[in-house]
Amino acid sequence: MKPVAADHPIADEDMMRAQFYALLSRLLVSPPEEDVLADLAGLTGDDTDIGQALAALGEAARGTDADAVETEFNALFIGLTRGEIVPYASYYLTGFLHEKPLAELRDDLAALGIERAPGHCQPEDHFGFLCEVQCGLILGTYGPPDLAVQKTFFDKHISPWADALFADIEAAPSAVLYRPIATIGRLFTAVERDAFAMAGDLSKHDLSKP
Repeated sequence: MKPVAADHPIADEDMMRAQFYALLSRLLVSPPEEDVLADLAGLTGDDTDIGQALAALGEAARGTDADAVETEFNALFIGLTRGEIVPYASYYLTGFLHEKPLAELRDDLAALGIERAPGHCQPEDHFGFLCEVQCGLILGTYGPPDLAVQKTFFDKHISPWADALFADIEAAPSAVLYRPIATIGRLFTAVERDAFAMAGDLSKHDLSKP
């Protein structure tokens, strides 16, 4: 994974979190081109579940090319009328596009001072865009990093449907490169969920007292 730039001093573990969000955002918004695919092909892992998923992604990237991945991406996310996967919060949470989850997200983005870039027509509740926002919150793109803000955004806009999305991608008939990508997303989301829960538990206690 290529490094991402931070606007404020960032702890190593938070930089790693940002890298994962940036990776998921990049791959879910559009198919990787040859240079990105070459980076993915260099991934190796360790004995952890997420390390094994990274190794599987590296192996899958070495066995394909940009044209094949574009075909896979189109089958998964675009299709003739729609793809096998519809990666929008409104769809996963209500069964329809442009519903209440999108409206609530737009309110929260406005409160954070975040606007959709000109020329982008996709609704903001696309999972790739949500990962981009969370990456920016970690790196301080929208102001000093605040763990509470990150947790609120994750709990409200990412956690409720991430597991279902990634499970669907893992099971999709057209998924090849995107199967290990989905596994990485599912495992990373679980790590984030557990870490935020632990941080919330610790915040309820005054650790300065014996």
